[in-house]
Amino acid sequence: QLQLVESGGGLVQPGGSLRLSCTPSGFHLDYYAIAWFRQAPGKEREGVSAISRSGSSLNYADSVKGRFTISRDNAKSTVYLEMVSLKPEDTAVYYCAAKQTPDSDYVPPYYINMNFWGKGTLVTVSS
Repeated sequence: QLQLVESGGGLVQPGGSLRLSCTPSGFHLDYYAIAWFRQAPGKEREGVSAISRSGSSLNYADSVKGRFTISRDNAKSTVYLEMVSLKPEDTAVYYCAAKQTPDSDYVPPYYINMNFWGKGTLVTVSS
């Protein structure tokens, strides 16, 4: 079954850090731009960050700029989301999603349909 698998979530204190990973199952990420989304309890899902196939084009939501860093290692077929200075409002289930594209510098808008989704990993920021 083709899917994405997220890992790295957990409980962290405010101000702490976590690194999330997104890896594919059954396919390689070479031909896909990747986006991270999150959904907090009682709220709609929101786009957090996105990265092109080449890794040269990035996008961040205003709420995470300067605190989150997205990157990818195509040799390992893995995309990372490094999160620092975490706040309680960052608490959510984090999902990664893949969008197939021939353009190596394309960064998908968060509103478009993605090809694959993961099942999510829970990040809880609390003291």
